[in-house]
Amino acid sequence: MSTKIFATTKSYLAGFLDGDGSIYVRLKPNPTYRFGFQVSPCVALFQSKKEAENFQRVCALIGCGYMRERKDGILEYVINKQDEIINFLSIIKPYLILKRKQADLMIAILKLKTEVKNQKSFSELAQLIDKFRELNYSKKRKRHNLTP
Repeated sequence: MSTKIFATTKSYLAGFLDGDGSIYVRLKPNPTYRFGFQVSPCVALFQSKKEAENFQRVCALIGCGYMRERKDGILEYVINKQDEIINFLSIIKPYLILKRKQADLMIAILKLKTEVKNQKSFSELAQLIDKFRELNYSKKRKRHNLTP
């Protein structure tokens, strides 16, 4: 997403994310990763398949990510690459209202992720990821106690 887009476009995308979007990060168990977990960040926008044409136009403004169709007839536009998430959230963050805390937390998590060197620092990252439980509604809340 280019920083040269109009403020009205940035505010529109922020409003869309506030209303029909989600910002979250999960720790997925994965023994092939250094500390046994994969950090999986995501920013997603949702819309009914009935509005596919308009939704594609909205998503084209973002310039990164991909669209998939869920089995329930909902289209989900997903941004899951770390640098693209940081760029997108940094650009629209001044216009976010409902999800500003999630955006701040996501950016902090992704920056801290690059600094993880050992089990202790990974445990600190996991504790930061757990803070999403307080900000987001989730039916499957998990707490990650990874202290060495």
